[in-house]
Amino acid sequence: MGVPQVRAPLPFSERLEQLVRQGEYRRAETDEDREAIYRLRYEAYLREGTIQPSFGRRYSDRYDDLDNAWLIGLHLDGRLASSFRVHVGTRDFPDIPAMQVFREFVEPDIAAGKIVIDPTRFVVDARMARLYPELPYLTVRIACLATEFFNADIVLATVRPEHRAFYRRVFGHVEACEPRPYPLLIKPVGLMKLDVASTAASIARRYPSFTSTAEERAKVFGQWPTPAERAPARSVPLAV
Repeated sequence: MGVPQVRAPLPFSERLEQLVRQGEYRRAETDEDREAIYRLRYEAYLREGTIQPSFGRRYSDRYDDLDNAWLIGLHLDGRLASSFRVHVGTRDFPDIPAMQVFREFVEPDIAAGKIVIDPTRFVVDARMARLYPELPYLTVRIACLATEFFNADIVLATVRPEHRAFYRRVFGHVEACEPRPYPLLIKPVGLMKLDVASTAASIARRYPSFTSTAEERAKVFGQWPTPAERAPARSVPLAV
């Protein structure tokens, strides 16, 4: 009888690349898709002790309905595995979630004409997270797509203290403000900022799976702004 061949585990980068090909990023455009994301948020935040229980078992706020908001779901194996909401702050669209709590750190950048990506409501399905340990990286890739599509200058991270190390280590975010009370959440949230121009190349070298094609980005974010209205995209995307 022959000896069974045992395959060595794939390196992290290869597993991540495999999941990128396997998964589907989908903008929530129907009421059904949006409600699925709201329910996933509620379950994730309640599990982490970030919100109080509510009878409706859903979590949403006014920022979900703004014109500069994209609710993106990541689907794996035909199931909603995680979600990330992206706001794009510009002079024409300055209303982003971070402005409500960290205005003095965000408003000057937008007033100066910089494009600011504000990704929030990062949630994952508990069962899918156990099946796919790479799920957090696959989810923050949504912000990579947004950063390149909108040619962003700054990417924010409004995170709880226990999550700051992840953003410093993986992406190079720097702390801009200590945690403050955050609307609708029990636990305080701090602000971190990332300068795209100075960090994009190093991140892309470490995480080549964070790169994307123009077709993939357009599929997720649609056609606003149109290519003619958008400045030339940077060659290397960035994530939060």
